[in-house]
Amino acid sequence: MSVGAGVTAGIVATGSELLAGRVRDANGPWIAERLGELGVDVVEIVLVGDRPEEMESALRSLAGVDLVVTSGGLGPTADDLTAAVVADLTGRPLELDEHMEKVVGDIIARFADRLRWDADALAEANRKQAMVPRGATPIPPVGTAPGLAVPPGDGYRPTVLVLPGPPREVRGMWDDAVASGPVQELLERTEPFVETHLRLFGVPESEITGTLRAAGERADLSALEVVTCLRDFALEVDLRRRPGDDAAAAAHDAVVAEIDARHGSAVFSRTGETIDEILFGLLRGHTIATAESCTGGLLAGRLTEPAGASAHVQGGIVSYSNAAKAHLLGVPQQVLDTDGAVSTRAVQAMARGAIDAFGVDVAVAISGIAGPGGGTDEKPVGYVCFCVRTADGAEIVRDPVLPGARGDVRERSVVLAMHLVRRILTTGDQVD
Repeated sequence: MSVGAGVTAGIVATGSELLAGRVRDANGPWIAERLGELGVDVVEIVLVGDRPEEMESALRSLAGVDLVVTSGGLGPTADDLTAAVVADLTGRPLELDEHMEKVVGDIIARFADRLRWDADALAEANRKQAMVPRGATPIPPVGTAPGLAVPPGDGYRPTVLVLPGPPREVRGMWDDAVASGPVQELLERTEPFVETHLRLFGVPESEITGTLRAAGERADLSALEVVTCLRDFALEVDLRRRPGDDAAAAAHDAVVAEIDARHGSAVFSRTGETIDEILFGLLRGHTIATAESCTGGLLAGRLTEPAGASAHVQGGIVSYSNAAKAHLLGVPQQVLDTDGAVSTRAVQAMARGAIDAFGVDVAVAISGIAGPGGGTDEKPVGYVCFCVRTADGAEIVRDPVLPGARGDVRERSVVLAMHLVRRILTTGDQVD
């Protein structure tokens, strides 16, 4: 579904390594998200190799949009040809920008002596990166390659924003790129979309299709852009509309109301926050520890990934063997003998043991059969037991069979455990 007319854009990511599959394109999706925040409607992302004819063909295929953003093909080497291709396409000959030559030269000079670069090659590389299409606005580099904001020219309609390939440089230059004159002229014609980002856990994508169909029976959804996808085992529903569009606002309300009516308890975020971000906030003022078996420390790694996690994560125990469960977490041998290491009674004992060992407010325990072998009729591959317990005795215990291969089971276990922690911190309810 489209949100209607506005400033449109296309993205061209260049690099033969992208087409060969050796490197994943991290720039295209990131740039698309940033443009969307500005109210620019991205209609296409194209991957091309480093050959000039492929780059030119991709740029010509996007001649109908308002803005083309390229990433890659900037730099000192012979295959860095994006600036030259854009200059030819727009009829703006390359000219030396003496100020940018000095800026790039100063940057390169910091490394030259240490790396023993050849002086002649250095001067040539410096000059190449300072060649700017006539009338274009150079964008200060984060690495050694400056970006370019090139106005339309010679019958080529789009403004072209030329950025380097390394994601760190793209992100570091983005604010300056957007603030450049040619891009600002475009942004004056639009305004940011009104967006709602719903995140649901435990709802399959197939079910949301029926929900959207029901909402479409109550309101015309054509003015509303609805995007659904599964990411990190959560269902994302993103709604986007132009400000001031009453029909789109009515469609938005109909979709949200239908989702709330059918899946309200599954909605864990209405602002696009990830489960990691939500948990980080909920754990403020609390302490947590983990007791893991089949996930091998993946949950502890996930919880400690954000900076500042040491304020609430006290530690974790990977008790992969029965002996470790008994010795480190105090799981009774009788439980291991009668119920098994993969059982609800085992994870309950593991959670209690983690609380005792670390003195935390909440502990989460996981034990399961990740596969590919080890399953039985009673406990098939994918059978995973969870216990989230608080120091005051509130407890959530679950034992689902999770689908997928070994890696999928382990990753899904981590995400499910995080959602169970979210639930106990949000409600405090004891659930059998």
